[in-house]
Amino acid sequence: MESTQDSKETNNILNIPTAIVVAGAIVALAIIFTRTQSPSDTKTLVKQTSFEVNVKSISDSDHVIGNPNAKVKLIEYSDPSCPYCKVFHNTMRKIMSDYGPSGNVAWVYRSYPLLGKENINGEIPHPNAINESSAMECAGSLGGNEKFWLYANRLYEITPSVTKSSPKGLDQKELPKIAQFVGLNVDDFNNCLSTGKFKDYIEKNIVEGLNVGIDGTPSSIIVLDTAFPASVKEKLMNLYEPFKGPTGEYPIRISADSKMIIMMGALPIETIKATLNLFFAY
Repeated sequence: MESTQDSKETNNILNIPTAIVVAGAIVALAIIFTRTQSPSDTKTLVKQTSFEVNVKSISDSDHVIGNPNAKVKLIEYSDPSCPYCKVFHNTMRKIMSDYGPSGNVAWVYRSYPLLGKENINGEIPHPNAINESSAMECAGSLGGNEKFWLYANRLYEITPSVTKSSPKGLDQKELPKIAQFVGLNVDDFNNCLSTGKFKDYIEKNIVEGLNVGIDGTPSSIIVLDTAFPASVKEKLMNLYEPFKGPTGEYPIRISADSKMIIMMGALPIETIKATLNLFFAY
């Protein structure tokens, strides 16, 4: 995997086998959690206590699909150049297809491009991630929530994720083509992207995510209206038991008030559904 701490590609893998659909074929893949770090010129991080204290409330500045007042809200921190974010984006589209119409689940997207030190070749792990995140934000500013999601879906659909075989990722000339594809004014889009209008906003997202304890992508925070009982917590731990890391760590963290959960990595759709179903059963 790519690491923004030291550019290692395998050391931080969560060895959680699952299956994903890629180009119509089911491919075995380890669930991965790509590490990140704070940009050097951002504000000082908040001293972390219980992570739910630092989770930013969902607001009008967020990109939401589904009922914003849903019982279960899933806030995803994602990087468009991350191969596992691409997998999870497709997972969440399927989740919303199944759960969105009932109004019980909302999906919130927060841009979280990975940053880090240059590697031995002078390259950063995801050189275009900030620009691609900015492109999505520009789409949202020009065309509202609908265009944001159309742009994001198309971007994740066509981008070759940054890997050893495609270290440069998506050709950035494709970004205005996506804008045209989703029906945006291309001149306005290019102007927005070239001015770096959303640079500060995206960096603020990164700092806020780090303050919550998110250090990689994809990461998701499930936010509930009411606390779940101890019986649900026990079932959650049993559900994620097969996905524990080599040193026994779980890919989830539960808040002290039992109203939030951080999920780390591109977990299988079956596991996401089983998790959601637990929250509808009490």
